[in-house]
Amino acid sequence: MSTPQPQSHQQAAPAPNWQSAPGNAYTSPIPVTPTHLGHALTSEWTKIKSVRSTMWTLGVFLLLVVGIGLLVAVNTKDNDYSDVPYTIPAFFGLILGQICLITLGVLVISSEYGTGMIRTTFTASPQRHRVLTAKLLIFFAVVFVVSVLAIGFVGLITSGMHSGASDVGWSRSVLLGALYVSLLGVLALAVGSMLRHSAGAITAMLGLVLLPAILPAFLMISDSMRSLGETMMDYAAPNALAKIFQIDSETDTGVPQLTLLIGVTAAAIAGAYALLARRDV
Repeated sequence: MSTPQPQSHQQAAPAPNWQSAPGNAYTSPIPVTPTHLGHALTSEWTKIKSVRSTMWTLGVFLLLVVGIGLLVAVNTKDNDYSDVPYTIPAFFGLILGQICLITLGVLVISSEYGTGMIRTTFTASPQRHRVLTAKLLIFFAVVFVVSVLAIGFVGLITSGMHSGASDVGWSRSVLLGALYVSLLGVLALAVGSMLRHSAGAITAMLGLVLLPAILPAFLMISDSMRSLGETMMDYAAPNALAKIFQIDSETDTGVPQLTLLIGVTAAAIAGAYALLARRDV
């Protein structure tokens, strides 16, 4: 005969109610900070200082500007600086060094498209305009500071070699020369954002810089095209830098050439923002 089992007085637990009552919204224990431009700037600064392309291109830039500049300064005499600033030797290095900044400007953004890392970047920061703004600001700040240091160092050494030979102030050529080549790099970054291809963007920028210096030689063969050729020659990058460094004469300030570059760069940046918002990654 079986013994009856005692009935349990415990009642089954009620099913959990997964729906939160109004006013009892879930709060994450992890502190959440609203994102802003400062976060994007920190991210882009980490990127640009950690990749090898930055060190290589800026290293070659410094080698060209400082190396060629000091080589030119050693082979000059005091009377060579009677009406020109002491930064003239840096001009010859900038002619080649600007290509390094153009290359770096393209690689800052096109390399992310090439490797696919741009998807990660836009996932972490869906505000694409914020990412591009951060890239532009960080890149411009880095290359401008490096350019000022390179040109200023050459001017300082040249001034020590030929002390008292020149009465022309050279701080202006340091700032405007650095600004000009930095804007060329920013323009390259904007072109790289639009084309999304390193080789294509670098080729386009080299054509933009070199074509105005080469084409006038053919245009000035014709009398009807001579004025166009002369104008194009005045605004070519090498001649624009020459005017900024006052190689031609003290009256050539290079301001019109710098103003044109600012306008072209602004238009390219506007195009980069517009295409960035319309196209998929």
